[in-house]
Amino acid sequence: MRVLLSTYGSRGDVEPLAAFAVRLKELGADVKVCAPPDEDFVRRLAAVDVPLVPIGPSARELTKAAPAPASLPERAAQLIAAQFDVMPAAAEDCDVLVATGMMPTAAGALSVAELVGIPAQYVAFQKLSLPSPHHAPLAYPGRPHPAGVTDNRALWDVDRESMNVLFGPGLNASRTAHGLPAVDDVRDLVVGKRPWLATDRVLDPWEPAAGLDVVQTGAWIVPDERPLPDDLAAFLADGEPPVYVGFGSMPMHAAADVAEVAVAAVRAHGRRLVLKRGWAGLTVDGDDVFLVDEVNHQALFPRMAAVVHHGGAGTTTTAARAGVPQVVVPQATDQPYWAGRVAALGAGVAHDGPVPTIESLTAALGTALAAKDRAAEVAALVSTDGTVAAAKLLLGSV
Repeated sequence: MRVLLSTYGSRGDVEPLAAFAVRLKELGADVKVCAPPDEDFVRRLAAVDVPLVPIGPSARELTKAAPAPASLPERAAQLIAAQFDVMPAAAEDCDVLVATGMMPTAAGALSVAELVGIPAQYVAFQKLSLPSPHHAPLAYPGRPHPAGVTDNRALWDVDRESMNVLFGPGLNASRTAHGLPAVDDVRDLVVGKRPWLATDRVLDPWEPAAGLDVVQTGAWIVPDERPLPDDLAAFLADGEPPVYVGFGSMPMHAAADVAEVAVAAVRAHGRRLVLKRGWAGLTVDGDDVFLVDEVNHQALFPRMAAVVHHGGAGTTTTAARAGVPQVVVPQATDQPYWAGRVAALGAGVAHDGPVPTIESLTAALGTALAAKDRAAEVAALVSTDGTVAAAKLLLGSV
């Protein structure tokens, strides 16, 4: 079995595919991944011996550029065109394609599968991509939900319209240029009737919705056996558990202030700090601060007093599995949802807004530190891995 996995997005979109690829290979499949050409993605996939087919521009550079919302249709069209430029050659010797990531690029990838004549499966990494009367959709940049509209069904109608306006012209230009018929409903093309939801059932509970047969596999997590660097291990051993602060792939445009705010808030609780530079390039001086880049979160988080992060699905799940209290400072897209789930479970705090102050972060961290026991209880409820079920399901369906 030859499998092509496709995504375009941040580390949180690539990491689950690395986990899935590992499991598929264990079951005898040949796997390759289409993803942005960023060096950290190349290294991550190389670490699990999975080839990367680079597609589109650097996701990191695109994120840091913070393009205006008005340019979204043009950017979507360019990213979709990149799928058609690269992916047919990558997919032509494959038996099945699995697509995730940004909606327009998932639409492009699924269209390429249609072009080369192989089956395809869409996977969501949070339920807010999947229509349901039980929750509202995410709003797209420049197209906020209409004021006063609170009915979820009405909001999903708005979501359908937004996707068609933002992504339909670019998608159909590429489809018709390659001999495929135009589509009039982008979301239906992507989601289909039986999407997969690769999230934990406790952290992201799915309630059945009419017309959609969602398969919730559990979160896709690759066991990370990498040891912590010796100097980091020595820092951890030289005192009480520190607080981790990291915002992953978020640009954090006030980066210098965020780093200073974080260290002040952590010091206010008499704690040391492990600070991840991330895509924002966070840095701060101090003997009580240890700076990290790429590091094994599965090994690191259980040794923290608390984890302060942006609320990406992967980081939220890893912190929850570690049994460590969280302060989620959501920046965009689905991150407010994950912040709310952490708070609802009692495993930490959802910070009010994307820009913390010393006062707000100090207060939030104090509340989180007091939730240590509850965080441990939640960890006992969270499943360990969904890749086994997903891999067997995929290989058995082709």
